[in-house]
Amino acid sequence: MKIAADTAWIAERARALGFELCGVAPAEKFPELARAEDWFARGFAGEMEYLGDARRSDPSRVWAGARSVIVCGMNYNGEMPRSVDIDGHEKAHKTKRRGAKDAEGHGGIGRGEFEGDAEEYGPRGWISRYAWGDDYHGVLRGRLNALVAEMRERFDDSFEALAYADTGPLQERIFAKHAGIGWIGKNTLVLNQQMGSWFFLGVVLTTLELTPSLEAAEGPPTDLCGSCTRCIDACPTDALIAPYEMDARRCISYLTIEHRGAIATEFREAIGNHVYGCDICQDVCPWNRRAPVISVAEFQPRMFEHAGAAPANSEDDGEELDSLYRPSLTALAAISEDQYKHAFRGSAIKRTKHRGIVRNACIALGNAKFERGEVAHREAVAVLGRLSESNDPVISESAHWALSRIQ
Repeated sequence: MKIAADTAWIAERARALGFELCGVAPAEKFPELARAEDWFARGFAGEMEYLGDARRSDPSRVWAGARSVIVCGMNYNGEMPRSVDIDGHEKAHKTKRRGAKDAEGHGGIGRGEFEGDAEEYGPRGWISRYAWGDDYHGVLRGRLNALVAEMRERFDDSFEALAYADTGPLQERIFAKHAGIGWIGKNTLVLNQQMGSWFFLGVVLTTLELTPSLEAAEGPPTDLCGSCTRCIDACPTDALIAPYEMDARRCISYLTIEHRGAIATEFREAIGNHVYGCDICQDVCPWNRRAPVISVAEFQPRMFEHAGAAPANSEDDGEELDSLYRPSLTALAAISEDQYKHAFRGSAIKRTKHRGIVRNACIALGNAKFERGEVAHREAVAVLGRLSESNDPVISESAHWALSRIQ
């Protein structure tokens, strides 16, 4: 039997576990789920073959006994400036933590508050806001499983549940819409009036027949994008080919994370200083202007205070990787595979792999503005020169391209 009090209790417990948003939707085959099949058939998913999984169009294919989908949202909006407010190619203000000691178990990796310090030479890259801290998959999964554990105490273990933190064959955005979390914006992301779009989504698929958060006659949240097209107009690669429709093959996030080969020349200059993901369509969204700022420690930008995340060739006296917020491009380009594994252990950035992050750093260096002969220019040319001789054809070609633009 569906009891509204159960849904209210789940939402309250989710908030207590750190989720700012929570709603329940029926595990139905909503019309929007089928539209994704057409999107995939048109080739817009690129190399992301997993998006063609037939189960994604019908939750009953994921679990025949599923009755409800609990959708939880967790804020990841840090206090640091937006990418569109920073020129990543000019001299950067060095960032450091205030009163934060080395994090135990991370070998010199920590996190904390930042403050402006002395100017530091060298071009800086941009890592998408969601990847500054620990891997969100693990953070969300732990809290979703904790929610399920509390549910078992309340419902006497008489149900089944599966928790997915952006890891299962479910279209979280669609269920978020029908759970009352928000509307799907023209940038294809879920928007909430209070939270904007800076939040992760996690879901619990369960056999419990829960009362939906939205009344049957109520309908999903109203689309409040109106006539605004700022996200579409701001996209450097024209990935938003129409309102509410994205060609992922053109998206900077796809190109720097999911795409495994060489990046097409037509996109390289537009990528700018992005080395992992892109926030532009969110940065320019008016609904994100007043989005609340987080205090969750796991999502604060990682800091590196010791060797191990430094460039592979210390004889060049180059910059070390000091933070995941606006990292040194030269340090990222020069990072060895072992250093990469150390620096990005427990980070979402693992997904692009060592080749990907070095490739991306090469492209960003090729877009950087240097004064020829300055120290930062000499160091970048030296690192790119070594990489141009790499046995990896993707890295060597990317380095050659960058050298052709800055030498």
